[in-house]
Amino acid sequence: MTTLSTRALNRATLARQYLLARTAAPVREAVAHLCGLQAQAPQEPFTGLWSRLHAFTPDRLDRVLTDRHVVRTHLMRRTVHLVTGDDALAWRARHDTMLRQRVTATYRRELAAVDPDDVAAAGRAVMADGQPRTMTELVRALQDRWPGPPRRVLGELLVAALVPMAQLPPRGLWQTTAGVRNLPLATWLGRDLDPLPDDADDPVGQHLVRRYLAAFGPAATADIRAWSGLAGLPAAVRAIRDELVAFRDDRGRELLDLPEAPRPCPDTPAPVRFLPAFDNAILGYHDRSRIIDDAHLGLSVAGLRAVLVDGRVAATWTTQDRHLHITPLRPLAPQEQEAVEAEAHALAAFLDQGIDRVRITAAAAPADPHRRR
Repeated sequence: MTTLSTRALNRATLARQYLLARTAAPVREAVAHLCGLQAQAPQEPFTGLWSRLHAFTPDRLDRVLTDRHVVRTHLMRRTVHLVTGDDALAWRARHDTMLRQRVTATYRRELAAVDPDDVAAAGRAVMADGQPRTMTELVRALQDRWPGPPRRVLGELLVAALVPMAQLPPRGLWQTTAGVRNLPLATWLGRDLDPLPDDADDPVGQHLVRRYLAAFGPAATADIRAWSGLAGLPAAVRAIRDELVAFRDDRGRELLDLPEAPRPCPDTPAPVRFLPAFDNAILGYHDRSRIIDDAHLGLSVAGLRAVLVDGRVAATWTTQDRHLHITPLRPLAPQEQEAVEAEAHALAAFLDQGIDRVRITAAAAPADPHRRR
């Protein structure tokens, strides 16, 4: 079995994620290929798409959101994702059990006396009038029946787990601050959710595995589980195993992939790319060593935005006081710094926040192992 180096896996990920070369694909197609973008911070997907799509402008994402081709909803890992309407309807039933288990496990004590099925039926009845509601408004309509749990807990159970909801625009539109208004996915999209087939081979899971590998492969089953929040999809993997090719990584893990998926030469040059907070190019794996060093793993879950240099996380970035601040995690070579500055200026123009200066702070010098203490 062929062993793929960490650098080879890095280049494969960059190619699948449109980070090796920007794509001319329409926004809807790009969001579908990427299996969605994590989007609990509403403005972050704009940067994620700008780094991946040729000549991307914010109105292109606004348009597919308002036209209901793309939707904000709780899905993978119980986080808000920006996914196509087709994927939301096709995948939600397969995620229902996971979503319910994660919420009830998090609030086990607060929900001990609550029957989730009763709450779900009551929530659907309230939302049947087709009127968007905030979580507070939905909970207020039900609180007389369930006065025990805190409002926030009951609300999260309803909108994140029990009733498949869409978060409606203007939430998620460019440079717009708006609270969350919820409407059932089926109402917003005008179509019922796909029912979960009663099939031991898990056909919906098979589709998820193929789509994941197209966007993130080669990958281990643990990576699929980390991305989806589902329990590894073992039946689905078994059912399509003969369709897939297998590799090993430097640690000896078995990696699966689609036969014709791109696996570029490890020496392929990788351009500087600016990633938003919680980007799935980093979070979409259990083993993230292909793109980020172990010493910096905490950054990927702390909401810090990352800069890729030679395909790896080498800095963080933020905007403040009309400056785009870049903090290297290692010293940058002169050519690297020049490339980072050039991409930063392009990003500043895209963000349209009146940024008039790019500032790169000095990276801390590596410790001298021979220095006396």
